[in-house]
Amino acid sequence: MCDQDHFEKDKQDHEALGLVITRRQFGVMLGAGVAMMPVKVTESEVSVMTPDGTADCYFVHPASGTAPGVLVWPDIFGLRPSFRTMGKRLAESGYSVLVVNPFYRVKKAPTAAKGAATPIPELLPLAQALTETTQMTDAKAFIGWLDKQQSVAKNRKVGTQGYCMGGPIALRTAAAVPDRVGAVASFHGGGLVTDMPNSPHLQAAKTKAQLLIAIAANDDMRSPNEKNVLKETFAKANLPAEIEVYAGAAHGWCPPDSGVYNEPQAEKAWSRLLVLYGKALAGAKS
Repeated sequence: MCDQDHFEKDKQDHEALGLVITRRQFGVMLGAGVAMMPVKVTESEVSVMTPDGTADCYFVHPASGTAPGVLVWPDIFGLRPSFRTMGKRLAESGYSVLVVNPFYRVKKAPTAAKGAATPIPELLPLAQALTETTQMTDAKAFIGWLDKQQSVAKNRKVGTQGYCMGGPIALRTAAAVPDRVGAVASFHGGGLVTDMPNSPHLQAAKTKAQLLIAIAANDDMRSPNEKNVLKETFAKANLPAEIEVYAGAAHGWCPPDSGVYNEPQAEKAWSRLLVLYGKALAGAKS
C-alpha cells in the first residue's frame, strides 16, 4: 500500500537509516522494485503501422534489459511534451512505454494548436471520430507492436493507462487484447459507464485485468452513482479494482500542463499507478 499512513511509516523507517525519501521516490521503489535513483532510459519517436495507416508515437524504455510494456492513451489534447515527460518518468521506474497519437488518422502530433490550453470544442470532432471499432483495432496494433520490441519483457503482462477520453479506451484495450493486458488505469476518464451493452466498464469486466479508476471530484458530483456502478460491476466479475474519488481534484488534474493540475493529488495517483503495475505486471503472462 502507498496511502498516507503507510507512506509515513515507511518514510520514518528510511529516515531512521539516514535516508531521505519523497513520496515520488517511495512510489517508484515500491511499485517498480527498482533503486531510488531513476534508471537510464532510451527514447525515440516511432511509427506504428495499424489497419488504418501509420501512427506517430513516442517510445521510451530502460536503456538495458527488458521491462513490462505499457500503452499510454493521452487526453483530448493528444500527444505532446507533457505526455512525453510522463512516459519518460514511467520508463525511469522500469517500464517500456508507448505513448500514442490517437488522432493519427487526421494529423500528426501536435494535434492541439495551443496544447492543453486549446478550447475543447475545437478538438471534439477528433475525439468523436474514435469509434469503438477504431479503439479496439488500434489497441491490438499498438500492443502487437510493443510485443515485438526487444526491450519489452515477453513473459510479463502489459499495462495500459488513459486520461480523460483515454480512460474508456484503456478499458477497451483490455477487452481487445485480454490475454496480454494485466492492468488498466483510468485517470479522470470520461464515459467509462454508459447504458449501452458495449459500455467500456462492461467490456473490461470480461477480462482478467486489475484496475485503478481515479475519479475527479467534480466528475463525481455530476455522476455520483458511477463509482458505485464500477465497484459493483468489477466486484461481481471478481476483478481487483481500486476505485477512488480524488477530493479537490478537478477533471484533468493529472497532466502537469493542465490548467487544473493538482500536484499533490497527481502524485498520489501516480504512486497508486506504480503500485498497480508492481502487482499486476510482476508475474508471467499466462
